[in-house]
Amino acid sequence: MTETVKYVGLDVHKETIAVAVADGEREGEVRFVGTVANEDDAIRKLVKRLTGPGVTLNVCYEAGPCGYGLHRLLTKLGQNCIVIAPSMMPRRPGDHVKTDRRDAMTLARLLRAGELTAIWIPDEAHEAVRDLIRARRSAQDDAIGAKQTVRSFLLRHDRRFGGKAAWTKMYWRWLSEQRFDFPHQQLAFEEMQKRVLEAQARVGRLEAALTEAVDAWCFAPLVRNLQVLRGIRLVSAATLVAE
Repeated sequence: MTETVKYVGLDVHKETIAVAVADGEREGEVRFVGTVANEDDAIRKLVKRLTGPGVTLNVCYEAGPCGYGLHRLLTKLGQNCIVIAPSMMPRRPGDHVKTDRRDAMTLARLLRAGELTAIWIPDEAHEAVRDLIRARRSAQDDAIGAKQTVRSFLLRHDRRFGGKAAWTKMYWRWLSEQRFDFPHQQLAFEEMQKRVLEAQARVGRLEAALTEAVDAWCFAPLVRNLQVLRGIRLVSAATLVAE
């Protein structure tokens, strides 16, 4: 039996997926076959609809906020699937018109022409570590922002710390001694300090969880080796590997 290859381009969104198919011949038809729901059952029905005896699908879509669940499902269904970085998509000069239909057809055509480069797809364990690292980074950003809010408040009220460094034990003691004329103003200042403490506590919890996660990770040896380098500690090493 002669094997037929269909090249499928998917323009993926939160709720829907636009689908286009390019026939195997280089000059063959590229057609838009419709839009399906971005749900597992709908994807299974789509694969069943496009395949048949002697038919193989080569599928691609652009990486985006929906993640790699679609790739994993298609792979589990026995289909070839690659994910493309949007920054690596070939673009024609002056081609600025974007629609779901057009994007799906472009992906199918370029996949058939061999002009797309796949990105590496992390497994679920790798993604879990990456999510933890990003949560820790977000908490760290919150802590920095909370500290800046406190310092801006103090500057606005001409309160100047006489010590050498901020956020030391001496600095916190000095903060606890600050009093303002109005009760609601004092409350606002105290809530700002609590926000700093809460953000720092969140950073600590996430770093502890990251330590445990890295120990069980397949890339743990690489993370440990990177920490041999000067200035590279656990968080930096894990970030370099995960991202």
